[in-house]
Amino acid sequence: MSMARLSSTEMAAKLAAIPSMTRAELAQVWLKAFGQLAPKGLSHRLLAYALAYHLQVKTLGGLSTASKRLLAQAAQNCSHVENGRSTKPLRKRLGPGTRIVREWHGRTYTVDVLDQGYAHEGRTYRSLSEIARAITGTRWSGPRFFAP
Repeated sequence: MSMARLSSTEMAAKLAAIPSMTRAELAQVWLKAFGQLAPKGLSHRLLAYALAYHLQVKTLGGLSTASKRLLAQAAQNCSHVENGRSTKPLRKRLGPGTRIVREWHGRTYTVDVLDQGYAHEGRTYRSLSEIARAITGTRWSGPRFFAP
């Protein structure tokens, strides 16, 4: 499977073929695309996703230079960011009096950080996960749900 510039029809056909490929076949495509062996720990599914993404970037183009620059600047402005992720737990970054605002399905939710817990819609909760569960109806990691 060549990764050269393709028409959208050719790209769609190649994308459709990826899920039925064996890991060995995907590893061969990886070798041709990247000039190195596929990472050993990469699952079949993740390998397929990565190759599909790479194929789309090669065909349709990736992020613009301006977008890359904007993302790099945003990352530099965060002193506690490493590899695009915060190195500080959300709780350590939130002091009492902090207000968290999160939009979910078109509705805005606010949470106030207290000395002992969190306040949301007139109730006090022990954790952000409890609030995330109340909002979504499913189990969420509260810090992940409310993280910026």
